[in-house]
Amino acid sequence: MHRILTILLLALAGAIGAEAQVLPQLKREKPDLEAIRKATLDRTSPYYYPRLMAEFQRNDTLMKIDKFRHLYLGYMFQEDYNPYRSSERTITYDATLKRSKELTRQECDSVIAYAEQALADNPFNLGEMVMLINALRGKGKTNLANIWQYKLNYLLMAIVSTGTGLDEENAWYVIEPQHEYVLLNMMDYSVSDHVFYDPCYEYITVKNSSGKDAGGYYFNIGPLLEEYYRKHPDEL
Repeated sequence: MHRILTILLLALAGAIGAEAQVLPQLKREKPDLEAIRKATLDRTSPYYYPRLMAEFQRNDTLMKIDKFRHLYLGYMFQEDYNPYRSSERTITYDATLKRSKELTRQECDSVIAYAEQALADNPFNLGEMVMLINALRGKGKTNLANIWQYKLNYLLMAIVSTGTGLDEENAWYVIEPQHEYVLLNMMDYSVSDHVFYDPCYEYITVKNSSGKDAGGYYFNIGPLLEEYYRKHPDEL
């Protein structure tokens, strides 16, 4: 599985060019969420959240992993955060992430319009981000597709940077449950089962591209649940 993680990082590096040399050495460590919370709420911090989000929404590729880590995990502490917000479109991630059917130009226009609307509502809707990238490439808008690919790659690396996913102690942190499936699909896996372990762990077993069992990965959704129930105590 350590080899699979390295392969994932190399795959993500594919659209990032010069970063490819450093990504296999991406440091993975459990995040200090309290420090991230303070940094993203501090107007004097380089990680002050409104500035991070403004930088993310610009069409450039200047942000690196430290900012993406604060951007991604720090979103949990923003007022509009809701990990269970509904979406009008249900995405089958196995079918859309890496092997989606070729779209007509008209279908590309429809996908782009919906994805842009969905991402305006939720900037971390990674499934819609994948759909947008595919549709932009289908329209020949390669430069814009590469910018969105860069954003997606670094958001996935922000997740990978939180641990190894190999046990509860080193579980990956996600800010939305759907991100578990997006990440695993990008690792060329399909999900075979999903188990919740108290107090806050999800273990997802997977199959490889040949359909064979390939173990599983742990995700820590404790902070996600804590923030959700803080804002929605009636759901407890």
